[in-house]
Amino acid sequence: MKILEIHSDAWASLQSRRERLPHALLLIGQKGLGKFALAREFAASLLCESRSIDGTACGHCLACNWFAQGNHPDFRLLQPEALAATSEVEEGKKKPSQQITIDQIRSLDEFLGVGSHRGGLSIVLINPAEAMNRNAANSILKILEEPPPNILFLLVSGEPSGLLPTIRSRCQTLAVATPPQPVSVAALKASGIADAERWLALSGGSPRFAEEMAAAGQGSWLDILIARLQEGRNVSPLQMAGDLEKAIKDSKGNLQLKQVVEAMQKWLVDLNLSKHGLTARYFLGQQAKIGMLADMIPSVRLITFYRNMNLRRQEAEQPLNARLFLESIFLDYRALFSADRG
Repeated sequence: MKILEIHSDAWASLQSRRERLPHALLLIGQKGLGKFALAREFAASLLCESRSIDGTACGHCLACNWFAQGNHPDFRLLQPEALAATSEVEEGKKKPSQQITIDQIRSLDEFLGVGSHRGGLSIVLINPAEAMNRNAANSILKILEEPPPNILFLLVSGEPSGLLPTIRSRCQTLAVATPPQPVSVAALKASGIADAERWLALSGGSPRFAEEMAAAGQGSWLDILIARLQEGRNVSPLQMAGDLEKAIKDSKGNLQLKQVVEAMQKWLVDLNLSKHGLTARYFLGQQAKIGMLADMIPSVRLITFYRNMNLRRQEAEQPLNARLFLESIFLDYRALFSADRG
């Protein structure tokens, strides 16, 4: 996917800052827009030694070759171990961390103290910035309070409210907008994504997220979930939990419990929209069925269940028992359609 074509306005804004770069730049926007890819393109262009007219990296110079191979001496990427992991964790081994830790920040000491190897700018890219735990965030804050010369911190965040206010205040902020739907659909189709409209809707309008969902083959488990959810009061919570638990196990780490919960939350959003006479946002192909189901549910139940699902989303990170967790959620879902209105 050509990320610069999708975010041409954001790229132009980045280019306008090139001559007077801040010591810290924070890219914000909803998850899955491609902010990280945009930040990497900008970092590559700043380090490039033979930049193109449009500000992009040439892709051929020594600096670009180093950057592409992940070993440019003036670039550091900080991200959770879980994002960098490329293979399934062996049974009994410690799971990769979902956080950016204090040790990762401390590893920057020599990098920040030595200065640029190429006589130019040094760049630290932090993605996602809200993944920094408290100690890591405080350590970064101390650096931002007295930043070394010729260092640019690029922070990427889909949840800027999760950052310390003092960190946000020390960054220039660039809001990356959600691209117009036709632009994203065209980009997805150009990347070979079939049924682009469906995936874009399921992603909430985020083209990068839509591309990842489609490429990961998430259609199969989503089809199972959608089919069961459409059964309303006739759904079997135990069978539903069994089907989804099997899908999670068969995915070998590609499908997480939290993704099932997030899909459920999107279904509830569409039920609520339909309840108020509005068009579904996520499950476009099930608009008519969602409308029928919404008519069976008292509004207060729908709101209460959605609030409960926000708490369940946090529990999904480390459930004591995935099967029981799913059964509980689907039992609550079936209860939405109970004839008892009390």
